[in-house]
Amino acid sequence: MPYRGTGEAFPPTPHDQRTWPEGPRWRTFRGGPCLPQPPDDDEADRRLGPPGATVRRPPEDEVRLVNAAILLRRPLLVTGRPGVGKSALAFRIARELGLGRVLQWPVTSRTTLASGLFEYDVIGRAQAGQAWYAAQQRADGAPGADDAREFGADIGDFVQLGPLGTALLPHRLPRVLLIDEIDKSDADLPNDLLTLFEDGWFEVPPLVRVKHRSPEVVVHTADPGGTAPVRDGVVRTHTFPVVVLTSNGEREFPEAFLRRCLRLDMPDPGPEALGELVAAHFSNRLGDFREQLVSEFVLRSEQAGGLAADQLLNAAHLATSGAYRYQDGDDAEWQAVLRSIWHPLSTEGADPA
Repeated sequence: MPYRGTGEAFPPTPHDQRTWPEGPRWRTFRGGPCLPQPPDDDEADRRLGPPGATVRRPPEDEVRLVNAAILLRRPLLVTGRPGVGKSALAFRIARELGLGRVLQWPVTSRTTLASGLFEYDVIGRAQAGQAWYAAQQRADGAPGADDAREFGADIGDFVQLGPLGTALLPHRLPRVLLIDEIDKSDADLPNDLLTLFEDGWFEVPPLVRVKHRSPEVVVHTADPGGTAPVRDGVVRTHTFPVVVLTSNGEREFPEAFLRRCLRLDMPDPGPEALGELVAAHFSNRLGDFREQLVSEFVLRSEQAGGLAADQLLNAAHLATSGAYRYQDGDDAEWQAVLRSIWHPLSTEGADPA
């Protein structure tokens, strides 16, 4: 199976020689032609730590369900408390499998399906049209029909695909799409995603309206500086993206939505996993103090009703900064700093200090 969960990338292989497991016949899509390899960035290293820093021992459920989601071409709904590493899973998948930059779609109560698919700057296009029309009048008099068609071909300059729309572009290997905190969305968004996840295509209406004169339009994508051709105003996927949806468990989802997702419940990381996390970012810079720091964090987390893993990383960074005498466990200043950064995540968590 492709995903191991260790956080280590497979040996480098040319993009055009990599294989990808076949999906079910009913989850096979025919979009194309396939676009070039997506760009890489350093976001995975920033989130996970540099490659080779440590070898992660992943939970069996994680490996099992990620590979099942890949084989079935189904979204993976990852649930768990804030700070347990749900979002990091998308970056781990992308780095291990060499799938390029993760497309991130943070969700709020105002998020709509359309905002994830594309944006059309109709005002910007109207202003550009007015400026062009005025320039034509100054130069050659009133523009003719041929001039109007020439301007219409530039509509792609005013269309930008969102993270969801970019993820559905045709690639030979899938993109990784992180839909973060979907439980904060409007009640309609999960249902709105159903048809899109089933069909793997969507229309861009501004481009559909001009397809008779511009059958292929180059638009902007959610990748920095990225562009892609869209033919006949329709984006069709080739290999369904690896979709990771995160939820803090703040709401229930429709049954139809849950039926189309695989659900992974991510538990709170134990001392071993926390030690691996610190080692991934700080290597051996903490020495023997790493185990003590993790033990103190676990105890504090139990007392506070749960802390986030990044709060431990904050303490590790301060400890390696040289600004505190952290190795002296009784040092009052260091303990005061820990009380400040290891604060409860909710008002219900009592401060044991």
